[in-house]
Amino acid sequence: MIGTLQCLVLDCPDPAVLARFYAGLLGGEVDRPDRRWSLGADWSTLHLDDGAVLCFQRVADHRPPRWADPEHPQQAHPDVEVADLDDAERQVLALGAVRLHDAGGWRIYADPAGHFFCLVRAHRA
Repeated sequence: MIGTLQCLVLDCPDPAVLARFYAGLLGGEVDRPDRRWSLGADWSTLHLDDGAVLCFQRVADHRPPRWADPEHPQQAHPDVEVADLDDAERQVLALGAVRLHDAGGWRIYADPAGHFFCLVRAHRA
């Protein structure tokens, strides 16, 4: 095991609206303070009762996905929390991932089929 699923991130035009929608669907608490994220107009969260977290990320000029239409692909990615970014990177690259971007506290990769995922440095208490 390289890390643990921190959250699932959904791209959208309005994070707060989508967070409230999923709260109505699944329950949970919208925008609970959490040291892992800065909340704001571009980022909202939903902490579910089972411990899972959905995150909602504003994307400029968001184009909604369409089922089975490659011109409008699905727009979600898992964030995987790891203790050591460099060690985790070595492991995911060995599994066939491709590094796309280093954003400081997290790094963005594509899996062997091209799906995006992020490795996120674990926050210490």
